Amino acid sequence: MEITCTRCHQTVQDDNCYCPTCGLPRLVYAAESAQGLPQPERGNEPVRDASTVDWKPAIRASVTLAVPAGILCSMLSPVSIFGLFLMAMAAAWTVVLYVRSQRPAWITAGAGARIGLVTGLMGSWIAAATTGVTLFVMRFFLHQGRFFDDFWNDFVNQQMVQQWTSMGVDTSTIAMTRAWLMAPEGRAGSMLSAVLFLSVGLLLFAVGGGALGARLLARSRRPEI
Repeated sequence: MEITCTRCHQTVQDDNCYCPTCGLPRLVYAAESAQGLPQPERGNEPVRDASTVDWKPAIRASVTLAVPAGILCSMLSPVSIFGLFLMAMAAAWTVVLYVRSQRPAWITAGAGARIGLVTGLMGSWIAAATTGVTLFVMRFFLHQGRFFDDFWNDFVNQQMVQQWTSMGVDTSTIAMTRAWLMAPEGRAGSMLSAVLFLSVGLLLFAVGGGALGARLLARSRRPEI
């Protein structure tokens, strides 16, 4: 007996658990398309398309994990070196929390990536805001501005200048770039660029983590042949 895939509308043989064209499991096939086949009891609850996202519980799960993950991934966090991987793990766990309340209990990798995108947007914004607030408090309330100034002067005047000189960069170019970096505008622009780079990295890793989490869930729930 043949049935039709609800996603690509291609014919699927009765003994196939997955659509050979798009790979959609038969867990989400409509009951009407499998005439004569025994169907599980569903009551009055509709079966959700696994490629779509119910955003109300998804956003609730994203907020639950994106806020602490964003704080831990900020630039001055003691575990910031693992920030990208922490954000990917947070996105994957967001997918897990979301799927627990869904039926069928799995989603496609594309839906997981979209949930990861929302988690990454929240987490990267929290990380950027936490970094800015921490720098402000440390400079103006904890009076640690001299520490940051000495660190930046050492970084620009020694490490960067030595590196550029070894790379054969023109002396006038080094002097002009050094003067710009030592100016308040240059320092602010450099810090803003670093925060932006961190935010983009967190966002990309969150998308990948969400897709990976959905993929692993789909494999663990693959029906037996």
